[in-house]
Amino acid sequence: MRGTLRIYLGAAPGVGKTYAMLGEGRRALARGRDVVVGLVETHDRPRTAELLDGMEIMPRKIVHYRGTDFAELDTDAVIARAPAIALVDELAHTNAPGSRNHKRWQDIDEILAAGIDVVSTVNVQHLESLGDVVEQITGVPQRERVPDEWVRRADQVQLVDMAPEALRRRMAHGNVYGPAMVDAALSNYFRVGNLTALRELALLWVAGKVDEQLDRYRADHGISATWEARERVVVALSGGPEGDTLVRRAARIADRSKGADLLAVHVTSADGLTSGADPANAARQRTLVESLGGTYHQVLGDDVPRALLEFARGVNATQLVLGASRRGRFAQILAPGVGVETTARSGSIDVHMVTHEGVRYGRRHGDRTALTLRRRIAGWTLALAGMPLLTAGLLPFRPNLALPSEILIFLLLVVGVALAGGMWPALTAAVLGFGLLNWFFTPPFQTLNVADPENLLALAIFTLVAAMVSAVVGQAARRSVEASRARADAEVLSTLAGHVLRGDAALPSLLARLLEVYSLTSATMLEKDGDEWRIVATAGGPPSAVPEVVVDGDLGLAVQGRTLDAADRRVLEAFAAEAAVALRQQRLREEASSSAALAETDKMRTALLAAVSHDLRTPLASASAAVDSLRGTEIDWSPEDRAELLDTAHESLNKLDRLVTNLLDMSRLQAGVLGVAPEPVSAAEIVHRALADLGVSKLVAVEIPPGLPPLTADPVLLERVLVNLVGNAVRYGDVVVSASRHGDRVEIRVVDHGPGIPAEAHERVFQPFQRLGDRSAHKGVGLGLALSRGLTEAMGGTLTPEETPGGGLTMTVSLGTAG
Repeated sequence: MRGTLRIYLGAAPGVGKTYAMLGEGRRALARGRDVVVGLVETHDRPRTAELLDGMEIMPRKIVHYRGTDFAELDTDAVIARAPAIALVDELAHTNAPGSRNHKRWQDIDEILAAGIDVVSTVNVQHLESLGDVVEQITGVPQRERVPDEWVRRADQVQLVDMAPEALRRRMAHGNVYGPAMVDAALSNYFRVGNLTALRELALLWVAGKVDEQLDRYRADHGISATWEARERVVVALSGGPEGDTLVRRAARIADRSKGADLLAVHVTSADGLTSGADPANAARQRTLVESLGGTYHQVLGDDVPRALLEFARGVNATQLVLGASRRGRFAQILAPGVGVETTARSGSIDVHMVTHEGVRYGRRHGDRTALTLRRRIAGWTLALAGMPLLTAGLLPFRPNLALPSEILIFLLLVVGVALAGGMWPALTAAVLGFGLLNWFFTPPFQTLNVADPENLLALAIFTLVAAMVSAVVGQAARRSVEASRARADAEVLSTLAGHVLRGDAALPSLLARLLEVYSLTSATMLEKDGDEWRIVATAGGPPSAVPEVVVDGDLGLAVQGRTLDAADRRVLEAFAAEAAVALRQQRLREEASSSAALAETDKMRTALLAAVSHDLRTPLASASAAVDSLRGTEIDWSPEDRAELLDTAHESLNKLDRLVTNLLDMSRLQAGVLGVAPEPVSAAEIVHRALADLGVSKLVAVEIPPGLPPLTADPVLLERVLVNLVGNAVRYGDVVVSASRHGDRVEIRVVDHGPGIPAEAHERVFQPFQRLGDRSAHKGVGLGLALSRGLTEAMGGTLTPEETPGGGLTMTVSLGTAG
């Protein structure tokens, strides 16, 4: 039997997920349950570590990778121990290379499969569906992610919530990170705005999980009645022009309740024919619904009230918005209509009947004739000429034919008329056939009297059957044509949607597709500019400046080549609506791209000015003070003092030189004009030159084995890379520089044991002018790591950060070997 999974979900690090998990474990232990700690990360938080006292902790599995040992969850040991409950922290964690599973949640899945209950933790930023959203909010990419579906399958998901201000106080008191990282964290990832947005994401995700559990419970227990746990407003759309009014009214109703859902539904007949819906209206209304934060749905059903209510109850709707009927009073007497039927069956769902402009005009029937003019002429000709000719042909055989046979022959002709010309010619043929049969073939002949009552009954049945057959055949013919039209329209609209999804070239592609579909000579997208129409995009021959279809008053579509019929015009309106959407999307992308570029440029300029001003001011001030002191005559400096002042000036000028060189190299990198001269070089030689340049040879341990093959690099650029990396690392005490061979590459690692950098910020440190945790906003230009990665990649290598086991950061430079 599979174990149960309980997950504590938090909005950000430090809200207390691990603490809550351990508290649950201790409570279970007090109840006599067999509980073990599979793996818990305390992050040096004393109150969290205290909860581990007295609990059985499973030894971790050591994984060896590239000369480094990593401690991971020992899944096999936990399964072999077979406790009732296992506590496993950080389910989104990525295991060290060489582990059986890539992710820790996969390890947990194996433990659950062994019948062991698991309690685990995860932050909302690690959910796969929210990774991009979190990156947009915080600016930090999320490398460790877990599939939402796997988390949703958990038996329990409990939110660990904390107000942003409370979490920031915890951080300020040193309860989350060490003192060295507090200021940087509070000013970057843990800003109030970021934490508020992450908290909302976590609440919404858990709310969705609760909705799923509620729906599953109602389905399992056969509960169809609405439970008003949350307001859900459903608006029914018919594809008519009144849909815009209904959507806006439903949105206002939903806005009155905070967090209410808006859903629009259109019921399509089960045969798939939607002749009553205007594609242009449907496309526009779908866009309107989505712009108001709602969702659009389409369901099948011949019984519209029943389909609407089944959908509403299925989504646990509380309110249903319908448009007032456009049917006349006489029609409403014969049949109550969708609104009345829906209201009568709605039960606990509130139904709003919304009046609209279309009510005063009543229902506008479209062209109900589905047959071509040629077929209708053929039908009328066959009805008016065929019946007399058939009568003339049968008269010589009247003595040999019985009345039932004559009726069947006439009925056959009526069916033929119905197939050729539709219902009305067939009904005319049926009435005409009744008269001819009565006059020529029913005794007494050539009179309207019928002597035998059975003959009168036969003639009456003939007329009724002929009328019924005419109606059925006519309807079938209309449905056949409608089906063909619907299929063609669906193919066109499907292709249209696919072109819209293609992106940047959507608008030209749409116009070109329109030319192909309707054999037009030109198609032009127009935009209102004052009183004139301005051409936005065109395809085909000379464009037209007179719009055929207008969308939202300021955009229009003009076509030339042939006159379109009413049905084609409706699809043309859908084309125009989608073309308008494509145009707006294209402009939004352009504006977003332009805004992003400007914002990035402005951000870069601001950071550069702030950082460079400090880096320039400090060494300039030191050099200037030293030179002024040497030039002064008031003090007689000793040789030692003069040497010290000269050293200060020299060091300050060297700092300025490095700053200017870094800026120039970064500009060359971004312009793609940096010169690289690769050659075989010795890793040991370059490392020692870099340490000598920094003057820190005695502070750095070098571990480079003899016999290491030379690597291919530009010696000057590689030395610059190592100077930057080691210069960053020596701020935190002991540093180790090691090198080793891995296949056809040589890796040089700069290892420190400082506070390190959070895994989610590893890539951010390579952006120019970024300082994370180790430096304030005014202590350096922040170009070192960005320049180091750029130089390394220019030489065909890679620069990647890793966490140092036991704390700290390891920077690994990987380059190819010579030969």
